[in-house]
Amino acid sequence: MSSQEPHKKRGLRGFFQRLATSQAELEADELQQDLDRHGATPIASCGGRRRFCVTGTLRTVTLRPRGGAPALEAELYDGSDVIDLIWLGRRKIAGIEPGRMVLAEGLVSMQDGRKVMFNPRYELRPVNGA
Repeated sequence: MSSQEPHKKRGLRGFFQRLATSQAELEADELQQDLDRHGATPIASCGGRRRFCVTGTLRTVTLRPRGGAPALEAELYDGSDVIDLIWLGRRKIAGIEPGRMVLAEGLVSMQDGRKVMFNPRYELRPVNGA
């Protein structure tokens, strides 16, 4: 019987891992459907120093100085990839907070191996359940 105990624990752990993965997949699918509704491009398809419209959920928002000036940085996730939205000269923007849905438009470039959009035009989307 003791040989079955570790198997049970792995089974339970595996169940929770599958449950978490399924939740992440459901979120990604929902965000991908949102792209179609707003005519946005999947972040995974953005690149080449071109303008794109993207939409998704803000995962993190941080204040990081750049060249001695304030810069508000937010990581946007759309179910396919992430992009850093950076507003130079800004310490805070009302409504730009983790968990918020945002539609952003601007020039996509690469910096330190990450997709970046500087000073994007943006539209705050209604919070889920509101």
